[in-house]
Amino acid sequence: MFSNWTSAQEFIFSAFPCSWGDSVICFIPLLFIYAFIIVGNLVIITVVQRNVHLHTPMYFFISALSFLEIWYTTATIPKMLSSLLSERRSITLNGCVLQMYFFHSTGISEVCLLTAMAFDRYLAICSPLHYPTIMTPRLCAQLTLGCCVCGFLTPLPEIAWISTLPFCGSNHLEHIFCDFLPVLRLACTDTHAIVIIQVVDVVHAVEIITAVMLIFMSYVGIVAVILRIRSAEGRRKAFSTCVSHLTVFLLFFGSVALMYLRFSATYSLFWDTAIALAFAVLSPFFNPIIYSLRNKEIKEAIKKHIGQMSILIHKHRNLT
Repeated sequence: MFSNWTSAQEFIFSAFPCSWGDSVICFIPLLFIYAFIIVGNLVIITVVQRNVHLHTPMYFFISALSFLEIWYTTATIPKMLSSLLSERRSITLNGCVLQMYFFHSTGISEVCLLTAMAFDRYLAICSPLHYPTIMTPRLCAQLTLGCCVCGFLTPLPEIAWISTLPFCGSNHLEHIFCDFLPVLRLACTDTHAIVIIQVVDVVHAVEIITAVMLIFMSYVGIVAVILRIRSAEGRRKAFSTCVSHLTVFLLFFGSVALMYLRFSATYSLFWDTAIALAFAVLSPFFNPIIYSLRNKEIKEAIKKHIGQMSILIHKHRNLT
């Protein structure tokens, strides 16, 4: 896969601040956000695992999403942090390809999982009597595994193809991490470059639009059922189970669509960077907040565990 490349070949990230002071200003909040993402998602996973009443399909998918979020952000943010504090903001070609692969494979896995979560909510609201027999733990595990297999296989052709391209001339990558289009712009592909980039655009468009259409159809069915519920309280309870998923979906897909459904449109370096930060950093940052603060059961479970820890600490202090 990497036979055409040598270890000396590398890209230089040119979208980071030039001055040391600006780099430190960017480093501190990014470090805080990354630490919050890791801790927040680990808390959600732990709480779901340790509370039997949360062993339901919805919370199984939430904990799976949290697990993917950890690796999705780890594919890019640690390298961003090290680049902000280093004089030479470089990455080897092999490292760049690996970063692209793991970033997109975990990202596509999340897209598939969000689609599976929409299907889960559709069954829970539209077929409540059959839901327990359909959405079994085995099916949940199979859907999650299928999402990961799809996520890790889908970008392989693009990655394998990009690894065969020759890179000559400028090695300055106008981005904050390795992504398909910024890397392709540096490839020496002559007259085929435009066609190649358009093919990649179409592939991304098909992936995004397919997921959006499946989620949209699920919510059309959900809304149709909710509107038939006579009591306002019943409608509120039914819709409240979907709010967190719908918020995460809109936040993630909105920024992803801006980046990957542009086709021939081009943005300035500032807007490219801002949109990339939105779906690579800010969306994962808000997800633990949305799933904990917007979810009464997870909030109560977290409070319960904090209370138990406080009691244990107090007892330990009394014994010592």
